[in-house]
Amino acid sequence: MAEDAKSILITGCSSGIGHHAAHALQKRGWHVLATARKPEDVARLNAEGLTSFQLDLADDTSVANGSIEALERTNGKLFALFNNGAFAIPGAAEDLPRDALRSIFETNFFGQFDLANRLLPAMRANGRGRIINNSSILGFSALRFRGAYNSTKFAMEGFTDTMRLENRAPNIKIILMEPGPIRTMIRQKSQIHFERWIDPENSAFSGLYRKHLIPRLYAQDGKPDRFELTCEATTNKLIHAIESPRPKIRYLVTTPTYIAWFMRGLLPIRLSDAIQRRL
Repeated sequence: MAEDAKSILITGCSSGIGHHAAHALQKRGWHVLATARKPEDVARLNAEGLTSFQLDLADDTSVANGSIEALERTNGKLFALFNNGAFAIPGAAEDLPRDALRSIFETNFFGQFDLANRLLPAMRANGRGRIINNSSILGFSALRFRGAYNSTKFAMEGFTDTMRLENRAPNIKIILMEPGPIRTMIRQKSQIHFERWIDPENSAFSGLYRKHLIPRLYAQDGKPDRFELTCEATTNKLIHAIESPRPKIRYLVTTPTYIAWFMRGLLPIRLSDAIQRRL
């Protein structure tokens, strides 16, 4: 790795968007720190030729240690953070226990901004930096049975917007990535969280669980969603966000995201709700 290579810390690199981005950016000459929560994933990423170490967003000690290690590995010159690590808990809002919400916010929200806040002083001292927070179409357009995930992404958007408004360093950019349907393992990885926290048979929504959510959650046919794109679509937007001298504030990824963003201020709320209930 060249001494002058720009560096980026990426969370959630065990699979999906983070994994693809880490390999793609390394091929472009970036010094990539590809972190993961599980030791076995860290070992695999290192075996793949990436620079990896453990960082669990739900653990404040791990976040603190991870931020220190990232700065040590880059001699205090870390340029970018891609806050990507997240998970979902499928289920109706009223079926989500308090501890379920607490667990998902620890990873999807608290840990991400704790990490950003720990790295920003070094970026400010260096006079440059990029914080890219991987939100979602569900960060501004809610869907039913995704209340836990929706709420963490809505919170991420609000906090990111606030950070951007408060930022007074012209060469530090605070950016949102907003993917729609991307081909990842998030649905399969959501199964364990659904089984841990949701009791579908004793829910007021048991019929809808059986008819809609469970077949989709456990589908084995591998059939892509409509308008679904590969992880490359997000990586391409990330490349622009970290390499362009004038990055966008928001990067919309996939056709549904563009449609939802365009329509959110045009449709009456009742009509929008009626459409969302069909999705």
